[in-house]
Order: sequence, then structure tokens, then C-alpha cells
Amino acid sequence: MKKITLVLICFLSLSSFKANRSHEFYLSVTELEYKKDAGTFQIISRVFIDDFQKVLNKRYGKNISLSHEKETGDVENSINKYLSQKLQIQINGEKFQLNYLGKEYEGDQLILYVEVKNVPDFNRIEVTNAILTDLYDDQKNVVHVKKGEQLKSLLLEKDQDSGVINFG
Repeated sequence: MKKITLVLICFLSLSSFKANRSHEFYLSVTELEYKKDAGTFQIISRVFIDDFQKVLNKRYGKNISLSHEKETGDVENSINKYLSQKLQIQINGEKFQLNYLGKEYEGDQLILYVEVKNVPDFNRIEVTNAILTDLYDDQKNVVHVKKGEQLKSLLLEKDQDSGVINFG
């Protein structure tokens, strides 16, 4: 019951922000869904547009603008590079390559799509999610991992950006 409550609170918190330049919570939500038949993980990560733009500009010293109307700068390459450094999964001690597929805008959120191929069946997964922790010390990253009918969650932050989930 606690996990369901945490999931609902995180989802409502992330989806209830109005489009503004400052918000008091720094939260991302990342969902990993294992597709056993295809041997893949489908990953969707939601972040605030303004925060993500700020971290890309600070980290890479570029003038990137993320916008529904018009993007400027080396957006796709910068996103791909940042995600490959900040989001990782390990299964049975083996690190897997993430493939950034694309993004879309929804309100004040940026939705990032990632895929991991050739994933064997597993009982244990380690997830690292350090998205935006280099920008905000109080950044929280909620990670949901779905395998079959089981859904398990992690709450990661700057000082603890990795966690392990075991499936029966």
C-alpha cells in the first residue's frame, strides 16, 4: 500500500505543476518496463523543461533552448550524451547500453524515450538515476520498474543515486 501511495503522490506532484519558471520541488519520474518477449526495456523519463535546459547549458557550456515552438542548439546530441552519463542499468552485474529514441513536450514537462536492447530475463536490477542531481542538491528521482505484473519503485537522490530491485 505504501508503494501505491508513493507512486500516486509522485505522479500527482509531477503532473500538477503549472508552467512557471520556479517550483519548489525538484522531481523526475522514470518508468522502466521490461518486455520479456522482445528482450528490451522501454524507458520513459519525465523532467521539467526549464530544469533540463538549464542543466544541459551548464554542463556542456552551450546555448540550448528547449521549447514546444522552436529548439536551438545541439539538442538531440546533448540529451543523448547527458542521459548516457546519468541514467544506467545493470543486470547480473552487466551494464547495458541505453539508446535514446527521442522526446516530446507535454505542458511544462519534457518526456524522454529510451530503449535498452538484448536484455536477458533477470531477477535483480541495479538502476542509477542521477538526472539533474548535478544542478539541484534536493533533486529526487523516482524510478518505477515493471516486470510482468510486478511493479517496484525506488526513490533516488544526489547522495544515493543508485538502488537495487529484486524480483521473486
